[in-house]
Amino acid sequence: MLEAARSIRRGEMTSERYTQVLLERTRSLSSLNAFITVEDATVLDAARNADKARLAGRAVGLPGLPIGIKDSYMTRDLPTSFGTAVAADFRPTTDARVVKAMREAGLLVFGKNNLVEMSYGLTGLNGHYGQAKNPYNPLHITGGSSCGGAASVAARLVPAALGGDTVGSIRVPSSLCGVVGFKPTPGRWSSKGVAPISGTLDTTGAIARRVADCELLDSIATGSHSRINRAIHGLKGIKLAIAPRYYLDGADPEIEKLFNETVRKLKDAGAHVVEVDLGADFGSLVAHGNWSVFFHETQPDVTIFLRENGVPVTVEQIYDGLEPHIKASWTRSVLPTGPNYTTDASYKDALLNSRPEVQRRYGNLAFSKADAVIFPTTLCQAPLITEQWQYPVAGKVVNDTFLSRNTYPASFAGLPGISLPMGLLNSGLPVGLEIDAGHGSDKELLQLARRIEEVIGFIPAPSNLA
Repeated sequence: MLEAARSIRRGEMTSERYTQVLLERTRSLSSLNAFITVEDATVLDAARNADKARLAGRAVGLPGLPIGIKDSYMTRDLPTSFGTAVAADFRPTTDARVVKAMREAGLLVFGKNNLVEMSYGLTGLNGHYGQAKNPYNPLHITGGSSCGGAASVAARLVPAALGGDTVGSIRVPSSLCGVVGFKPTPGRWSSKGVAPISGTLDTTGAIARRVADCELLDSIATGSHSRINRAIHGLKGIKLAIAPRYYLDGADPEIEKLFNETVRKLKDAGAHVVEVDLGADFGSLVAHGNWSVFFHETQPDVTIFLRENGVPVTVEQIYDGLEPHIKASWTRSVLPTGPNYTTDASYKDALLNSRPEVQRRYGNLAFSKADAVIFPTTLCQAPLITEQWQYPVAGKVVNDTFLSRNTYPASFAGLPGISLPMGLLNSGLPVGLEIDAGHGSDKELLQLARRIEEVIGFIPAPSNLA
């Protein structure tokens, strides 16, 4: 992303030509189902205007650099479906606040990335717009719900994309597609104009191929526009925590081996690694609290969003049109009439008791001893599309929610997290390393992630794509 931006700014290539190349590649790889909407004429016109502004000396920031936008973000005069069929023709008159910030910095909206309908899933299936496919092997899933963003960045259709993360929807597909996925501390990036799942857990964030690109997008989204320190200082003096009792429980043996090899690399680079234990009941505590909040907040938060943003559909119409698998989940857990609906008492207990206890454990048992916690982002590789609902991992049959087992603790605790490509497995599929830091320490996390990225190296691009 940064390289392309520099080339455009220096006049070594035009935004129009760069955009045209990306459009041609997107058409040739349309089978990946990475985008719901790409309007060629609109984005090319924006690129030409960016080139004119640059030549006239009126360019700002990153003149004419196109990025993908998850179709849960409202985009001015561009269809915003939220992954549903009932809102397919909705064209907002305003941008989501983060999209507005990106445009003001000179970035172009290349297109609207595919997503799991209403962001409600982890596999990348959209029953209306197609299953997003993994660029490293299109027989496998991308992960979700920001499936199209991760696929488009991995396939080199766009240099970066904006996604959303509630329990892992940026980090899971980034891990499975071999790209960088950054989930900020909730509230750091504005969620105004972005369809919600849970106001407590939701964050908007970035998907890119390098940590530095995420740093740049973070500076734009937050309005800080701070200069990124390019110096790499190694890992001497850095303290990292591992918590194998939770974060390696149930891991595919090959992923556990890769993680242990990665830890050795970090130690060799000067990092001090300490093992911590978050408690025997940590898994059950986080799972119960997280899913209680997740499901309880969906219907009221979506209802308010639709009304306040002038979306011409109701939550009832969205429910009626949901893909069967997601509709069954809403019927069980989102609707107040569902058998698994979280009671008000359980919801309050999750927020007032479980969440503070999880935050206390992170603070007292991990961040008091280390700068960050590291672990495999996902405990398995991307499952086959044909097995996305149930598949074997380490001798046990798991379901699709298993993909978020390592990501949702940070969501529940309100921590920032970032997933970096950790390596390729024997199957040729990638898997990520997640780094979580204390609440509000996003800038420090990004700087640390860049240092770790330099140590563990970079994975090759998908070799099976034209």
